[in-house]
Amino acid sequence: MNKPNNILSFLGVTLMLSACTATPVVSSPDGNIKVDVIRDGSSLSYSVSVGGDTLIKPSRLGLEASGLSLSDDLKMEIKHSSFDETWLQPWGENKEIRNHYNEMAVTLSDDSFAYTVRFRAFDDGIAFRYEWDKAATDSVIVHDELTEFAFAETARSWSIPANFDSYELEYRNLPIDSVTDANTPFTFEIGSTGIFGSIHEAALYDYPEMTLLRGEGNTFKANLAPMPDGIKAYLPSSFVTPWRTIQIGTSACDLINSGLILNLNEPSKIQDTSWIKPQKYVGIWWGMHLGTMTWTMGPRHGATTENAIRYIDFAVENNLQGVLFEGWNEGWETWGGDQHFDYAKAYSDFDIDSIASYASSRGIELWAHNETGGNIPEYEAALDSAFAYYKSLGIHTVKTGYAGGFAGGEYHHSQYGVKHYQKVVETAAKYQLMIDAHEPIKETGIRRTWPNMMTREGARGMEWNAWSAGNTPEYLCTLPFVRLLSGPMDYTPGIFDIDYERAKNDPGRIEWNGPNDYCKINTTLARQIANWVIIYSPLQMAADLIENYEGHEAFQFFRDFNADCDWSQALQGEIGKYIAIVRRSGDAYYLGAGTDSSARTLSIPLNFLSEGVTYSARIYADDPSDRTKVTITEKSVTSADTLDVSMAPSGGQAVTFLPK
Repeated sequence: MNKPNNILSFLGVTLMLSACTATPVVSSPDGNIKVDVIRDGSSLSYSVSVGGDTLIKPSRLGLEASGLSLSDDLKMEIKHSSFDETWLQPWGENKEIRNHYNEMAVTLSDDSFAYTVRFRAFDDGIAFRYEWDKAATDSVIVHDELTEFAFAETARSWSIPANFDSYELEYRNLPIDSVTDANTPFTFEIGSTGIFGSIHEAALYDYPEMTLLRGEGNTFKANLAPMPDGIKAYLPSSFVTPWRTIQIGTSACDLINSGLILNLNEPSKIQDTSWIKPQKYVGIWWGMHLGTMTWTMGPRHGATTENAIRYIDFAVENNLQGVLFEGWNEGWETWGGDQHFDYAKAYSDFDIDSIASYASSRGIELWAHNETGGNIPEYEAALDSAFAYYKSLGIHTVKTGYAGGFAGGEYHHSQYGVKHYQKVVETAAKYQLMIDAHEPIKETGIRRTWPNMMTREGARGMEWNAWSAGNTPEYLCTLPFVRLLSGPMDYTPGIFDIDYERAKNDPGRIEWNGPNDYCKINTTLARQIANWVIIYSPLQMAADLIENYEGHEAFQFFRDFNADCDWSQALQGEIGKYIAIVRRSGDAYYLGAGTDSSARTLSIPLNFLSEGVTYSARIYADDPSDRTKVTITEKSVTSADTLDVSMAPSGGQAVTFLPK
C-alpha cells in the first residue's frame, strides 16, 4: 500500500533496487577515487575513498521539500556512463581544459515521479547534485538540505566563518573539530594520508548558497541561506540543484591546478564572445579609500573630466586597456541614508560623452561603476536602460557593488540574492557588457556558461589595507588555496606607495573613517608586484594612484604583463606559508611568488619554459634593506635551468620571461 508523504528525504524512503541495476559504485578514470552509495534499510548515503583510504565515511543524502508526494515503494535504478572531452574557453587561467569523468545516476521513481542523485568522479575530485521531475506538481518548496560530509578522521582546515551577507572575513586555520560553521570553499588536509581537499559547490543559479554547519564529531551538514520567511528555496517542478563538490589532490597546489569546478558548468550560452576581452586597467578608486579623493562632488572629487583625461592618457602610455571611474554618477551624496543612485546621469563635472569619445579615439575601454547600496529593486528597474546607455557610449565593462543590506531582511546569498546576481550577468550579456562584481555571490564556475562574468571580489580585498590593520602576508598565502579555488578575484593589487607617504603628505587629505595611521600595506613592494600573477583575474588592476607609478622602473612589470592567459600552473606552495605560480600568455611567461612573515628561498625548476628557447628573465626581487624598494636584474635562462627565488619576510618576487 502506498503511503504519501510531503517531505522528500532519502532517509524517509524505502528504496528498492530493480533487478537489472548496476553496482552503486563509481570511480575516477584513474581508479584512485571511489564513491560508494550505501543502502541501509530505508536510508541512502554515500562515502568517498582515495587510494583505498576512506576520506568521507557514510554521509546522508537528500532534501526536505514539500510539494512532492512520495511512497515507500519507489524503485531504484542505477546508470553508469563516462565522458571525455577537451574544451576551449575564451579566457581563463587555462584556455584548454580536459573534462574527463565517470558518472553514476541513482534514480528513485514511480509512474509519476523521478528523483535522481547524479555523481561524477574525476581524477581531481567528486561531485553530486539532486535532480527531480514531478510534472503534475506546480512547485516545490525546499525546507532543508540533508547533505553531509562526514570526515573519516580529523583534519586541519582553512576557511572563513559562515555568513550569509559577506565573505570579507579573516581565514581560520583550525582542526575541523574546532570549526562550528564555515563558508565554502572549505579547504582541508588529512595529516595521516597527506590528502588535500576542498568542499565547495558548482553551477549555483536559482538556489541559495551552501555553507557548512558542524554536527556530531567531524560531520558537517549543508546549511542553506534562508529567505525572511525561513524557506530555503521556491522551485519549479523540474529542477537540478547546484553540484556539491570535493576537490582532491596529493598536494595543496593540486587544488589550485584543478579544473573540476569549471567542468561542472555547462558550455557557453554566449555564441559570439569576441567582445569579451581580458584587460589591464587603472582607475579612480584608491584615492577615495586613502582620503585624497571623494566619491561626491566637491574640491576633492575624483571622477572629474580632467582626471579622466589624465588617466586615459596614462593607460595609453603604459600599455593598459581600461580605465575605471567610481563616483562618476549622481547619488553618492545619499550614501548612508536613503540611498538612491542614478545609473545614467553623471555629475556635472564629469562630461561622460566627451570622455567616452576621447577614450575611444585613444583605444581605451571605459568602465561604468554601479554601486547599488543594496537597493536591488531600484537597480533591477534601471538595468536595461542603464546598460543600453553604456553600450551606446562604447562601454563594455561594468563594476557592480552591493555595500549595504538588502531590503526586507533578504540575505545577499539567499535564493533572492543569487537570482539577482544572475539577472545582472544575463542582462549584461544582452548589451555586450562584462561584469566585475564586488560584494558578490560566490564564484561557482558560471563563467564557463556566462563568460562575461569575468571576476568578482568575495574576500578581503586591497581596500582593507586602507582602513584597517590590513591583510597579513599569511592571509595572502592562504587566499590562493581557499577563495581562489572558486575562481578569479578582483583583489585590486599593486600598491607601490606601501607606506602611504604621498597620501600622508597631502594637506587636504580627508580621513573619512577616522584617524588611520595604523593602516598599512603589510608586504614588500616586490610582493605587491608578484600579486598581479598570484591573484588571478582576467581584469587586472594597477590599483595605486597613477602618480605613484609614473617614472617608477618597477612598473615595467605591469607594462609587460598580459592579463590574457593561455596556461597557468601552481608550482610550489604550502597553505598560509608560501606560493609560487607561473602563467603563460603567448610566448611570454610570468612568475609570481610570495611568502609569509618568514624569509624564504625557493628553488624553482624552469622546465615549464619551451625547450630550445633562450629567455631574458627580468627579476623583480626584494631589497633586503628596504621593503619599499625592489632590486631589478636580468639574466638569460632556458628550460634546463633552476631559479632560486629569495624572498624577505612578507616579501615576494616577480619574473618576466621573454624569448630572446
